[in-house]
Amino acid sequence: MCGINGFIIKTNQANQHLAQDVNDMNNLITHRGPDDDGVFTHHNDRFSIGMGMRRLSIIDLSLGKQPIFSEDKQLVIVFNGEIYNYLDLKNKLQQNGVQFLTNSDTEVILKLYEHEGVSSFKKLDGMFAFSIYDKKRNKLFIARDFFGEKPLYYTSHNDQFVWGSELKSVINKLKLKPEIDKKGLNLFFRLTYIPAPFTIYNGVYKLEANHYLSYDLLTHEFVIIPIEKPSKIVQNKNYSLKTAKKEVKELVYETVSSRSISDVPLGTFLSGGVDSSIVSLCLAQGKTSPIDTFSIGFEKKAYDETDKSRVVAKLIGSNHHEFVIGEKDIQKNIEEILLNFDEPFADSSSLPTYLVSNRTSDYVKVALTGDGGDEVFGGYNKYYMGKMNNYYSKFIPEPFHNFISTISSPILKTKSDKRKHLFKLERLLNSINYNGQYYWDIISLGYTKNSLHQFLLPAFLEDNIFEWYKNKTGIANPTSLSDFRTIDKHISLEGDMLVKVDRTSMLNSLECRAPFLNKTLWNYTNSLPESLLLKGWNKKYILKEAFKDQFDDGFLDKSKSGFGAPVGDWLRSSLKSELESYIDTNKLENQGIFNIDATRELIFNHLNAKADNTFKVWTFYCFQKWYYNTYQNL
Repeated sequence: MCGINGFIIKTNQANQHLAQDVNDMNNLITHRGPDDDGVFTHHNDRFSIGMGMRRLSIIDLSLGKQPIFSEDKQLVIVFNGEIYNYLDLKNKLQQNGVQFLTNSDTEVILKLYEHEGVSSFKKLDGMFAFSIYDKKRNKLFIARDFFGEKPLYYTSHNDQFVWGSELKSVINKLKLKPEIDKKGLNLFFRLTYIPAPFTIYNGVYKLEANHYLSYDLLTHEFVIIPIEKPSKIVQNKNYSLKTAKKEVKELVYETVSSRSISDVPLGTFLSGGVDSSIVSLCLAQGKTSPIDTFSIGFEKKAYDETDKSRVVAKLIGSNHHEFVIGEKDIQKNIEEILLNFDEPFADSSSLPTYLVSNRTSDYVKVALTGDGGDEVFGGYNKYYMGKMNNYYSKFIPEPFHNFISTISSPILKTKSDKRKHLFKLERLLNSINYNGQYYWDIISLGYTKNSLHQFLLPAFLEDNIFEWYKNKTGIANPTSLSDFRTIDKHISLEGDMLVKVDRTSMLNSLECRAPFLNKTLWNYTNSLPESLLLKGWNKKYILKEAFKDQFDDGFLDKSKSGFGAPVGDWLRSSLKSELESYIDTNKLENQGIFNIDATRELIFNHLNAKADNTFKVWTFYCFQKWYYNTYQNL
């Protein structure tokens, strides 16, 4: 696990500082790889190129140093991630006479490319971002994994092309800081994060998951190409429950086993939910000695669910480590956590994820997580809501719904950040619509289209921000569970869940692996009838059925809250003075982004407990923290 960087200077001007420039980029991401670093540079009469990496040593500790070269020195690679099937790929290459100098997965990627070209990228099962410089062809190839577990940013300017694992390295290489991108801004305030290919910066992009970028160093033109086209979703209606249970169980055991290869200590994040409990169980059953499990709890009991993780830890006999956090813990780290994302990011669960990563890194260097289980097996409450909208809009006339919303709105308003039944019912009613767009409203965790129009000034508003994703997925009006899951794979998984875990864990030099994020498993669940994923109102039905005999009766059916943090309360206490500084009338006027009256009313209603505006206010707070750190000081 590492971080990579690189740049191309598009002129023949000699640069005496190529290596230092790469090192400067590397130094900004030392947390991603504190164990080692590496630099490659090359200059000719057409261009200059520099590539670098920081390494967190997990596999082949002694020989896996990067960059790695081909025998003729015409190919060079820097790589961030893990290839879980690298031993199988290596064995097949060796059977064809290919020789290896290391035991690393990095060399396997390079040898595969050397013998099969870019078509080899689709053979990789893992999480990765890598760049290969092919000197003979004067080409650069940058690739990103199937789900987008590992990040990759890039930008092209008149004189240079720059890429890297984190925005901070890319932006630091530019002569001028880019302006705010309107689409990125609107996506953030709607979603609370910015999915690929957009960023908060104009002209700076994320490489899409399951794509590679091919750059011609002679013409300085590049194209972005899918590594493999998504399999068409064809559900096999004849799947029996018995067969599906057996095959799901086998696939999950296999994928957990493949993700547990490591030359350093390894454990699991255990929240006590379905996904992390099953991953921990599978890992424990595959080991001869007790595994380490790690849980985080909250002083605020409404958010604390450590009792569930203790049940699982006892069941599997793990060495269980439990950490309880409060507001003071967040105060110490909130600046470091939020600013490390390098652009606005308002998923509050990043705070406990950072803290559990921080505590876990004292014991192990690799942690398995349950991430991806909801997308792969259909586990989100919003899938209920999408299904509910279908029924509701079919039987309730729109005028009557508008009447219901009007009279229910004051009743459903909550004043504290509890996120219980009233909160969920209000969110459901707010997302109901009759034009086929309801799922796009459901995933808008920050501001709805209408509320954003009141909040942002017209010069910064951009409508139809989801149009790119509708065209990409071919789903304009999602109606089925398959539609919902496909949208989530492209948007919330890549843009939110995986960003949160990657940045918070790597900030602590901890590698996180998500066994459920496996192409084979994803394609398999897409082939199942939707009723085996969401049976009535029973989420993740087939996963729970496959493993229910391994747990106490009813354990996997227990409700569980999301992995959030009580930031609504903290905004009224420890973060209050900072929040109030962000709504100073003069500062808002000089900033010129927000409607001053609407913004101040929203914030003060929350601070004075007239309404619980947690999601909106936290999104605003995270943006302002990034903005003032990036463009000016308070």
